[in-house]
Amino acid sequence: MDGVARNTEEQALVEAAHRVLPAGNFGNLPSDIVIREGRGGHVWDVSGREYIDYLLGSGPMFLGHAHPEVTEAVLAQIPRGTTFFANNEHGIRLAEAIVAALPCAERVRFLSSGTEADMYAMRVARAFRKRDRILKFEGGYHGMSDWGLMSLAPKRLANFPQAVPDSPGIPRSAREEVLVAPFNDLDAARALIEAHHDELGGVILEPFQRLIPPAPGFLEGIREITARYGIPLIFDEVVTGFRFAYGGAQSHYGVTPDLCTLGKIVGGGFALSAIAGRADIMAHFDRGLVGDDGFLMQVGTLSGNPVAAVAGLATLEVLRRPGTYEQVFATGRALMQGMQAALRQAGVPGQVVGEPPLFDVVFTDEPVRDYRSTLRADAAMQRHVNAQLRAAGILKGESKYYVSLAHTEADVAHTLEAFEAALATLPGRRG
Repeated sequence: MDGVARNTEEQALVEAAHRVLPAGNFGNLPSDIVIREGRGGHVWDVSGREYIDYLLGSGPMFLGHAHPEVTEAVLAQIPRGTTFFANNEHGIRLAEAIVAALPCAERVRFLSSGTEADMYAMRVARAFRKRDRILKFEGGYHGMSDWGLMSLAPKRLANFPQAVPDSPGIPRSAREEVLVAPFNDLDAARALIEAHHDELGGVILEPFQRLIPPAPGFLEGIREITARYGIPLIFDEVVTGFRFAYGGAQSHYGVTPDLCTLGKIVGGGFALSAIAGRADIMAHFDRGLVGDDGFLMQVGTLSGNPVAAVAGLATLEVLRRPGTYEQVFATGRALMQGMQAALRQAGVPGQVVGEPPLFDVVFTDEPVRDYRSTLRADAAMQRHVNAQLRAAGILKGESKYYVSLAHTEADVAHTLEAFEAALATLPGRRG
């Protein structure tokens, strides 16, 4: 928000951040905003500016900020203890709720972050399959591990299945353990899996990749080819779990993987993630079932801690109520349709891509089916519109609108008004 006046308190915090934090931030949003509080679908910065919040903490706050039932559950638990490094009732109850909700879930293992969940999901698949290589899809985000940060957003496009590391510091050897396929290209993915099936420990994908829905038949085809060769299929549902449906994207799209990873919503805004899946694969976390040679050690100081577990349980209780998902989808659909109409009216080349709970505008008229097609979008136009929206009190990430249960019709109306005004500032707009 350069050029926007901050009060002295926020300015001092921004300056302090640049003294003690690399790039002056936590590695997430840029350093130009310091949030003081959030309630419902809105947040306020330290200078007192109010924003309609479509960032939602990068997705966890699906019910909105400071939901009273989640807050009540957390405040009741804190005086009783915050973590034990041992089983607790709330963590067990949350695991039961996950098993009841998700088609693939027979056993659950808790962790603290999506990165951990994805890393361990790939590891347990390799342990089960006794093969080293993982196939992922270009543009898919699977956390910050060496294997996850392969071909997420490659600056240099390579021939498939070559993996391109997205960060310095990743060992060269890690590249050899990851094969990369194009998302939504079933023929190409099937050919790669068939050619390398005896090397693959698992296949991991986001069933809804960042913003891009699966093409008809794509998930079904990947499920069929992996099942044919006995290769564990992992759905990364850190973002989509409990967002698209109570049973996750696997329920929404009607395709059941062997394993899935969860995060964000399932912890109700606290640090909690999970792997859920088939009992025979998850058995590798149980030394008594697989012996020393098959045992996959996994420990975490805060895994399944009772504060995060009660927050997750309270969140899932709200999500089970009739009409909850219908309301979120109606809100998101109104935003998507309104933005598409505004693009058309302004004569701006663009399309709204995604599903009602999670979408964005991509400034291109060409079809958006995979990572490489997103590169044809006008990134400068997106940055300009995002900046205009921020100035108008709309907070979102670089790409993505997260929709919550707390967003209102008034929020939708203000957002669409701000979006239309932002389009009007673009050069060459239709008068």
